[in-house]
Amino acid sequence: MPTPKKATTIDELTELFARSTLSVAGDYRGLKVSDLMALRRAVRSSNTEVHVVKNTLGRLAANAANRPAMLELLGGPTALVVSFGDQVAAAKALTEYLRTSRLAFPLRGAEMDGRVLSPEALNSLATLPSKEVLLAQMLGTMQSPMTGLVTVMNQVIAGFVRVLDARAKQMASA
Repeated sequence: MPTPKKATTIDELTELFARSTLSVAGDYRGLKVSDLMALRRAVRSSNTEVHVVKNTLGRLAANAANRPAMLELLGGPTALVVSFGDQVAAAKALTEYLRTSRLAFPLRGAEMDGRVLSPEALNSLATLPSKEVLLAQMLGTMQSPMTGLVTVMNQVIAGFVRVLDARAKQMASA
C-alpha cells in the first residue's frame, strides 16, 4: 500500500497521462537543475510541461490512466515532457531546444495516441508543418478540382463571347 504522499503523486501522474496528447521520455542523468529549468522554460510556450518521475509510480499511473504504451518508456532516471495541446508544436519546441542547447538529454521515445514512437519518429513529427498549415494545404487540395472546373467553364463562355464579338466587328466593318 503506497504512502499518502505517493498515492497523491500517482493520482497527479494519472491525471497528467489522461490529459496528455504527447508524452516524451528521456534520461535526465547528468543534467543540472538549471538545465531542467531551461528545458521547462523552452517548452512552456507549446502547452508542455517537464516532470521528473519515479518509474514505479509512473507505471502505476500509466496503468491507471490506461496508457500501456508508457510502460515501455519508463526505465532508469526518467524525465517526462508532457504536452496537452498540439503534438507537432510540442515536438518542435523540444527538438529545437535540444538541438540549439546541445543538452545531453537522450530521448527514449514518446507515446502518442496509444503508440510508442521512436526518437527518429519524434524528429519526423517535429519536421511536419503546423496543424493550421496542414489544414490549409488540405483545403487547397479539396478546392483545386472545383477551381479547375470553374476555369474550364469560364473559358468556354469567354471563347463564345470572343467569337460573337469578332463576328459583330466583322459585320460592322462590312
